[in-house]
Amino acid sequence: QVQLVESGGGLVQAGGSLRLSCSASGSRFRINVMGWYRQAPGKQRELVAVISSGGSTNYTDSVKGRFTISRDNAKNTVYLQMNSLTPEDSGVYYCNADQVYGRNYYGIYEAIGTDYWGQGTQVTVSS
Repeated sequence: QVQLVESGGGLVQAGGSLRLSCSASGSRFRINVMGWYRQAPGKQRELVAVISSGGSTNYTDSVKGRFTISRDNAKNTVYLQMNSLTPEDSGVYYCNADQVYGRNYYGIYEAIGTDYWGQGTQVTVSS
């Protein structure tokens, strides 16, 4: 099974920066899409940014120009650099791995699952 471990959350003042990291267990997986979602109290979880294994990215409008998603495919690690943070960015940030492939008995990559989630990391931006 794929396990995702996030780190890097914390408390920061408005205008500050944080960098989140998320590592998938082991390098034996290939992950097509990795992303970050967030959930504020009383709100639904929303997409923040996603990145494909080829480096294509997509961001929700509210973070464009402030957040940057990147990844290290060899380490199955995704990062989220967050700059110019505002209180509206506060919430629990979750890492997601979608379209995951693992080696089978023959050493060939095959699909093993979709939509894996980390445990979440809290980001709090004070005004």
